[in-house]
Amino acid sequence: MKRFFTLTLLCATLVGYGRTGKEQPFNMITPVDFSHVKITDRFWAPRLQIHAATTLAVCIDQIENQTGRIRNFEHAARGEGEHSGIFYDDSDVYKALEGIAYTLVNHPDPELERKADEWIDKIAAAQQPDGYIFTFYTLTGPEKRWTNMGMHEMYCAGHMFEGAVAYYQATGKRKLLDVSVKMADHIMSVFGPGKRHWVPGHEEIELALVKLYGATGEEKYLDFAGWLLEERGHGYGSKGGNYPGGSHKDWDPAYCQDDRPVREMSDIAGHAVRAMYLYCGMADVAALKNDTGYVDAMHRLWDDVVFRNMYITGGIGSSHRNEGFTEDYDLPNYEAYCETCASVGMVLWNRRMNRLTGEAKYIDVLERSMYNGALAGISLAGDLFFYVNPLASKGDHHRRTWYGTACCPSQISRFIPSIGNYIYGVSSDAVWVNLYIGNTAEFKVDKKTVKLRQETGYPWDGAVALTLESAFAGDIRLRIPDWCKSYTLAVNGETLASPATEKGYAILKRKWKAGDRIVLTLDMPVEVVAADPRVKENSGKRAIQRGPLVYCIEEADNKDGFDQIALLPDTKYQVTFQPSLLNGVTTVTAINGDRAFTLLPYYAWDNREAGEMKVWIDYVEP
Repeated sequence: MKRFFTLTLLCATLVGYGRTGKEQPFNMITPVDFSHVKITDRFWAPRLQIHAATTLAVCIDQIENQTGRIRNFEHAARGEGEHSGIFYDDSDVYKALEGIAYTLVNHPDPELERKADEWIDKIAAAQQPDGYIFTFYTLTGPEKRWTNMGMHEMYCAGHMFEGAVAYYQATGKRKLLDVSVKMADHIMSVFGPGKRHWVPGHEEIELALVKLYGATGEEKYLDFAGWLLEERGHGYGSKGGNYPGGSHKDWDPAYCQDDRPVREMSDIAGHAVRAMYLYCGMADVAALKNDTGYVDAMHRLWDDVVFRNMYITGGIGSSHRNEGFTEDYDLPNYEAYCETCASVGMVLWNRRMNRLTGEAKYIDVLERSMYNGALAGISLAGDLFFYVNPLASKGDHHRRTWYGTACCPSQISRFIPSIGNYIYGVSSDAVWVNLYIGNTAEFKVDKKTVKLRQETGYPWDGAVALTLESAFAGDIRLRIPDWCKSYTLAVNGETLASPATEKGYAILKRKWKAGDRIVLTLDMPVEVVAADPRVKENSGKRAIQRGPLVYCIEEADNKDGFDQIALLPDTKYQVTFQPSLLNGVTTVTAINGDRAFTLLPYYAWDNREAGEMKVWIDYVEP
């Protein structure tokens, strides 16, 4: 089947949600926290086990033994010693702690918890009497505190807040939460209405303050998040848009999303990860404060990101120069940046957009970014990481154990164990099934307990069985992915001729009883995809997609004539599940007469010997 890829495969029209934001209530969907979901399938469950056994161990070893990240806290506590590494390295410790917290929820491990407690003790000891904590300035010049907006003081604080809330929710232990509250109160004693202006050069604290508000019930943190958002675009930004002495030593408003007030934003610009964190903060504040101005801006921004600046993998950020964006439709393949953190950011932001609107198209993008852009960021063994995710390689781009700037390894360490967050949502009278991942789940809908079991071979096949294990008198809404053009739906063995649909969901209304079984079968053909004609890089090329997965060709499978491989209008495609290849993958064999070549999922590339790779393949017209 052939179809054209216009950067998201999605319709641009906003269905069912007015531009004023008044037609529907805010926060239509509440995501079901992963602590209520136990993943059991053959695709994600092994990854969670590898993460717990290997990925966290790699992060802990790097933080404790290979780099000076944890020693910086020890030195700061004593008030002596040199700072090791880069000024924002504290954030990697906080993100790894968040990953530990999430892992402890579903994989309790007393030794891992003791390690976290040990780190938290060191962090608490490094906090200054007034609440300030940022080891770089504590060790290199306390007088420089809050003098440079590009130095990531608030960015690091935000990651500490997130880690603290996660650890408190996982264990009930408040020590890091109390440290975070003290730091937040210190920040608010310096900045805010009637005090000093401040524009964080790297956003993150905004969304973290909303989490801190959720954990403490202190509305002042929500208000301060809103104040920080409103600081942007008024000329307050100054000093250091990036690194001291670097190319952005002077403030670059566009790079830092500070060139206009957030309510007026319409085009994504600057650093991709910073933009994602900004949009997440806007969505969180909008949901809690019913801010229609923020919602309107995010609709405009989403259109710009998804239709004009997103890769087929769900990755964003085409330029190495600014780790972000240049001009619309500039999507090179070999030079693609597509930072792993930015793909995770797309997951975080699109979940929030779905929560606000109840539209499945946001989960479509979330799924694309998750299975392709983000999942490629970690090796199958769980011990190597990509920072940059190109769509083509000459064989010289490989994952590494760690990076000087290690935001991506620590980002993955907290993302993988939270996958269960994205499967289900609830509203007052409905369960929303967003992702198809085998699991058992138990959660509340309108104070009533709902128990579900989901069984599926996704993403390799489109058969999904959902069994009710408790009675439920409400709707079940099943997302029909944008890539699926044909599906069948049956309840208790009876096929439904024309199920009602709304905003990309099939809606099943009935009084459910324990034992009721829903079977959704999504047709999953191989698809040949063309880029938008304005993406000049992909003129005369095609890509292969099957279900949520984007495929690529790798030299390891196609050693002869790699550069001569091409797709034809009459190319035939054969799908084969290979359990012994790359931890088990479905490959696609493309057959041109007597010549055949093999494609594998993009996320799995560079897990064998070095060699060339590409997603977009030459296409020969008749």
